[in-house]
Amino acid sequence: MNWNNLVTLSNLYPVTVSIGLLICGNVFMTFAWYAHLKELHNKPWIVAALVSWFIALFEYLLQVPANRIGYTVLTIGQLKIIQEVITLSMFVPFSVYYLREPLKLDYLWAFFCLIGAVYFVFREKL
Repeated sequence: MNWNNLVTLSNLYPVTVSIGLLICGNVFMTFAWYAHLKELHNKPWIVAALVSWFIALFEYLLQVPANRIGYTVLTIGQLKIIQEVITLSMFVPFSVYYLREPLKLDYLWAFFCLIGAVYFVFREKL
């Protein structure tokens, strides 16, 4: 194994941990931002906001360490694009299965746009 492969493998751990934490945090984020539309639609907005903030606390407890760990080997732009891919990947099933929104082809086009964004922010490493 040459030195470049070893460096790449050593970078894999923080990236994997960061992505795992971002995925977990995104579950909380998605519920904090959108679940109140279904569950608390008959409550005043302030109740929905307070419940959402409480849920979002757990998001931040995961997102902040995820970004700090990821930033050791990734750029801010790369972290942001990873987060956007995760967000869309979580939001579409959530909106279809939980909120009962129709599945639209527009989500596919949005995903293709994000794949382009991934290419541009990671092309130096490809």
